[in-house]
Amino acid sequence: MDSQPTEDRTGTLVPTRRTFLTMALLMMSLTTETASADFPSFNKDETKVPQYTLPDALMFKDGSRVATTADWTNKRRLELLDLFQEHVYGKAPTIWTPYSVVEELVDREALDGKATRKQITIEFAGDENKSQVQVLIYLPNKVESPAPVFFGLNFGGNHTVHRDPGILLCKSWIENDAGGGVVNNRANDKARGGSRGRWPIDLILDRGYGLVTVYYGDIDPDFDDGFKNGVHRLLHGAEKKQRSPNDCGSIGAWAWGIRMVVSLLVADPDIDAKKIAIMGHSRLGKTALWAGAQDRRIALVVSNNSGCGGAALSRRRFGERLIHINTNFPHWFCENFRGYNEREADLPVDQHMLISLVAPRPVYVASAKEDNWADPRGEFLAAKAAEPVYELFGKEGLGVADMPEADTPVGGCIGYHLRGGGHDVTEYDWKQYLDFADRQFAEIQP
Repeated sequence: MDSQPTEDRTGTLVPTRRTFLTMALLMMSLTTETASADFPSFNKDETKVPQYTLPDALMFKDGSRVATTADWTNKRRLELLDLFQEHVYGKAPTIWTPYSVVEELVDREALDGKATRKQITIEFAGDENKSQVQVLIYLPNKVESPAPVFFGLNFGGNHTVHRDPGILLCKSWIENDAGGGVVNNRANDKARGGSRGRWPIDLILDRGYGLVTVYYGDIDPDFDDGFKNGVHRLLHGAEKKQRSPNDCGSIGAWAWGIRMVVSLLVADPDIDAKKIAIMGHSRLGKTALWAGAQDRRIALVVSNNSGCGGAALSRRRFGERLIHINTNFPHWFCENFRGYNEREADLPVDQHMLISLVAPRPVYVASAKEDNWADPRGEFLAAKAAEPVYELFGKEGLGVADMPEADTPVGGCIGYHLRGGGHDVTEYDWKQYLDFADRQFAEIQP
């Protein structure tokens, strides 16, 4: 079966059925006891984790030690950002592509008067794909402006986060799900509120926070289309005939999109520019960490079940590994990352360094007990290994030596919990993030 996307009658690239079945087949095959030598099985046995040594976040490339916060901020942090760009996520431009707001809708009596709902549609100059990014913002009316906000990309379109009929239906390509309200890759009213369990908007508003969300497919569609759709031609130049091994993949593009939207948020007088938190789940948890590592305007970062290439240590080779993720999702990372399949120990970085790049800003890492694919222990250990950088700034890390029991949140400026259950975002998770934000934002001066 052809694994390349085909074109529908509108000229839009559409992934084949094989694209969607890949992950399901992979999960089935990797739970068996046998696998080919070229494609190793999924390890869920701690006794099979190899011995490893983590690279030192506080050691410069020349072997000297970071001694001061200035050393970190002005040199080592930049070294690590360059390493992650070159070897993991790829490079995206730091200068924004010109964009314009083509529509802004405001309803200050949304959700029965509880919230102000803003919807901003933006377009990019010179975009041959005519991409539109729809930004949905809910702000609590009970809080005097400006309000702190949580910002997260969503998987199914803004209309899925709540049944509010005033939310614009997504115009971008979405994976077909007739029962869930997506036909011919376009959403209909049946899709409204389909993922509301992951976005407890009433809870967030009642706690005094706003919610900002964007459909990740507005920025880049999540399938291997050779980077023909989405914002990649804007990021790397329409005239470029061939991608470079360190050009960013989809995670880099989604992170670029987050940072572009943050530029809108910091300019909104109804939003507290000093209290913008980002939250991401799974692949979007990887994205949130990478965006937060790069952009210091983001005040707090939450990684929910982000696993391989996110918060979990690559060198543990537990659960999803580099060879799995690079084979089945070749569009997520830069091409150079594939060179470390089965060579994790040769990577000049590991994911504790990504978490460290958020310092001294607060970061929260959350795992789920049944989510072995995302390696909960590897996520905890990465957060633990980030502590020395936070301590350099006089910040408390996790505050515990050992991984906590399920449903026992821990931490200071680095937060962590292991939730019972599987790969998901729940109300329990959100309650911990809101509590964490309450504590951390209380220290930010107006």
